[in-house]
Amino acid sequence: MPRVAFLRPLGLAAFVFLIGACAAAESAEPLRTETIRSRDIVISARAAGVVTPVTFIELKSQASGEITEVNVEEGEEVRRGQLLVRVDPRIPRNAVTQAEADSVVAQAALENADARLVRAEELFKQQAMTEEETEAARLVRATAYADLIRAQRALEDARIAFVQTEVRAPSAGVVLSRSVAVGSVIASASRDVGGGAILLRMASLDTVEVRALVDERDIGRIKAGLPVTTTVASFPNQPFTGEVLRIGAEAIVEQNVTTFPVIVRIANRSGLLKPGMNAEVEILIGEERGVLAVPNAALRGDRDLEAVAEVVGLTMDSLRAQLRDFPSGALVAFVSKSNTVRAVPVEIGLTDYDYSAVRTGLAEGDTVLILPTSGLLADQARRQQWIQRRVGSGPLGGN
Repeated sequence: MPRVAFLRPLGLAAFVFLIGACAAAESAEPLRTETIRSRDIVISARAAGVVTPVTFIELKSQASGEITEVNVEEGEEVRRGQLLVRVDPRIPRNAVTQAEADSVVAQAALENADARLVRAEELFKQQAMTEEETEAARLVRATAYADLIRAQRALEDARIAFVQTEVRAPSAGVVLSRSVAVGSVIASASRDVGGGAILLRMASLDTVEVRALVDERDIGRIKAGLPVTTTVASFPNQPFTGEVLRIGAEAIVEQNVTTFPVIVRIANRSGLLKPGMNAEVEILIGEERGVLAVPNAALRGDRDLEAVAEVVGLTMDSLRAQLRDFPSGALVAFVSKSNTVRAVPVEIGLTDYDYSAVRTGLAEGDTVLILPTSGLLADQARRQQWIQRRVGSGPLGGN
C-alpha cells in the first residue's frame, strides 16, 4: 500500500505538469498576422504540349515519269507558286497527244452514229426498216457518245498530268520532308491505287497550334478565347502569345491521371516555332491587378467559427454579437488592433491558391490573423479530449 500511495500522487502531478506544458507550448506560439495590402492575383492553368502546323500539305503529282529536278531541301521556306519538283514531261506530253487523237476519233464516230440514226428513223417511218434495226442504231449512237465522253475525260486528265510535271508550292510555307530525288520514277496519283507517291510534305507556319493536355480540375474554367502564353526550350526567354481555340470533348486517362486536350493557336510570324517542338503553355483564366488581397488562411466560414473562436481569444457570445448581421455562408476574417480582436465579414472576388481579392470588409493596412488549419484545430480538440478523459476517469484520477 505505501507503494501505491506513493505512485498515485506522483502520477497525478506528472500529468498536471504535462497539461501545463501543453498549454504553455500553445500560448508560447501566438498566431501570425499579415497586413492587408495591394497585390496582383493571377489564376492560370499550366500544361505541356507539342507544336503542330495548322495547315499540313502532302504534295503529289498526277504525272508519271522520272524526276528531273528537285529544287528544295528540308527546312527550306518556299513562296506560293515556286517550282519545287519537275517530272520528265515526255511521257505526259505523249499521253496528251494520244488522248487528243482518241478524242477526235470518238467525235467522228459519234457524228457517224448520229447520221445513221437519222437515216434509220426515216426508213422506219417509211416502213423500210424494222423496229429492232432502228433500236440497234440508237444503241450504236449511245455507245459512240459514251466513248466520246471517256475520250474527253482522258484528254483532260492527260493535260492535267502534263501541267503537273511542274510541281509548284500551293501556298507559302516550309518544306518538312522530301521523299524523292533526281532519278526517282513516280506513278500518277490519279491512276495509282494508293494515290501516288508523296513528293514533299510542307506546312504553313505563319500560325501554329499546340495540343496541350490540361488537368481535369482546371478544364471547367477554360473556354475558347482565353489568352495563352507559350514557351519552348529553344527560346526560354521569348514567350509566344496566343489563345485557346477549342477544347477536346473526350478525356485522356494515363496512369490514373485524367486530362483533356486543349488546342491553342499561336501567331508564328517570326517562324521560330517548329513542328514537333515541346511546349509549355500557361492559360490565363483570370487576373486582377493592384487589388487589396487577404490571405486565404485568414478566412473562415460560419461553420468553422466555433472552433476558431477559442483560438483567437473570443467567446461565442461575443463573436455572435459582432456578427449579428453576418449573412450565412459568407466569410470572416479576424482583425487585430491595439491588442483586441474583432470578427469582420468579408466579401471576396478572384481567388488563387494563396490570396483572395477583397471586395468589402477590409481596408488597406488592416492586420488580420493567420488562422490554423481545420486539421490542426481538430488535432488540438482530440488532444484536449484525450487529456480530459485521462484526468477525469483514468487510473490516475480515479479512487
